[in-house]
Amino acid sequence: MSSIRRYLTSTLALVLVAVATLSLVAAYFITHHEMEEILDAQLSLQGRIVSALVDPQTPRDTYARIARHLDQPGHPARWYGDKAPDDNSSSSKRYHHEERMLSVGVWNADGSPWLLGAEWNDAGPFPGPDREGYRWQEYGGQRWRVFSLPLNEGQSWLSIGLSEDFHDELSRKVALADLLPMLIALPVLLVLMGMLIHRGLEPIARLSRQVKGRGARDLSHIELAVPRELVALRDAFNDFMSRLSEALERERRFTADAAHELRTPLAALKIHLDNAMAGEQASLRKAYDGIERLQRVVDQLLILARLDSQRMTLVERLDLRALVLELAAELWPLAEAHAQKLEVRESAPLWVEGDTTELGILIRNLLDNALRYTPDGGRVEVALGRDERGTWLSIRDTGPGIPEELLEAVTERFRRVADQRISGSGLGLSIAVELAKRQQAQLTLRNRQEGGLEARLEWES
Repeated sequence: MSSIRRYLTSTLALVLVAVATLSLVAAYFITHHEMEEILDAQLSLQGRIVSALVDPQTPRDTYARIARHLDQPGHPARWYGDKAPDDNSSSSKRYHHEERMLSVGVWNADGSPWLLGAEWNDAGPFPGPDREGYRWQEYGGQRWRVFSLPLNEGQSWLSIGLSEDFHDELSRKVALADLLPMLIALPVLLVLMGMLIHRGLEPIARLSRQVKGRGARDLSHIELAVPRELVALRDAFNDFMSRLSEALERERRFTADAAHELRTPLAALKIHLDNAMAGEQASLRKAYDGIERLQRVVDQLLILARLDSQRMTLVERLDLRALVLELAAELWPLAEAHAQKLEVRESAPLWVEGDTTELGILIRNLLDNALRYTPDGGRVEVALGRDERGTWLSIRDTGPGIPEELLEAVTERFRRVADQRISGSGLGLSIAVELAKRQQAQLTLRNRQEGGLEARLEWES
């Protein structure tokens, strides 16, 4: 659809013309039918009046005079009697041009003509009636609507007829009378329709102008009053602006924090390398540790970038117990290097719905944090199971824990509140929180009474 205005204008114009045409055709046929009924009633009424004026005592010469008065120019009426009237006067003229469409006749009981008006003698005598009432009769190349009734107790017949051309002409005139005002009104309606469409689409134009006139950094809500049909569009746009603003702010904050976090290990790495070049061999080990920390920061920054850009996750049914055992085996060398005991309690297979990759990153980060902040010779215990509330996974360590007032803040990006001597970026728990939300799990952190921290993941049934 190239233009809503053009589509509405052309479509409504076609509909309007089609409706007008159908209305005209319907009016013609309805009028034709109604005219036929009205004229039938007129024929019967006139037939009754004439029949009341004719009786057996009517003189024969009266019929002859009637015939002369029914003459029309070029179409004489005819009396079929055997005696000419004394009155030779004739009324061979029309007072109205539609008179040629009407005629009257009288027949004997045997069907022979007695008196036939103008138009019913042109092609020979008009056929006599064979029954009382209405009929259509072909005569002289046209059809006549005829009403017949008996006279003088069946001694003769009277018929009054109306040409079908009169019906059609009258219906056409009525239809044309309806058409002319419609032809005059149609252009006016089209102009008014165009104006109304333009006025109706003006709120869309105003909304477009306001959006188009905004600067690249203007992400404020649109407060323009719009019709009810555009409220959803305006609100959706405002919601999009809010989400875009949040995303840009998140990216800005992420960029600033990442730059700060990368600057520190790079500066320290440069100092250690300068010292090593000056002959201080211990600085090489410190430079190596700095590179490890820098590598960890970059890895987790890449994970965060992936999570921020990826909105859809692949949901599948997976065995949580098997995934935990696989990750524990992967991190076992780290625990063994620090004489730590990494234990996974035995359990039956536990099935959950989630993304294997994202859930693996989530659990690995929690295990990695527990191992890093647990002192040498400490213990990290992993337990999992199912209860009436759903499936759960618990990772407990014997590290220093987290101050109670900082339990919520520790999940913020680049926030490290534990032992600063441990190499880290402050991203592990923030990544874990984001992944837990994406996997429909609830992550809670709490300090254990006997010392250490517990990270618990719960999936509702």
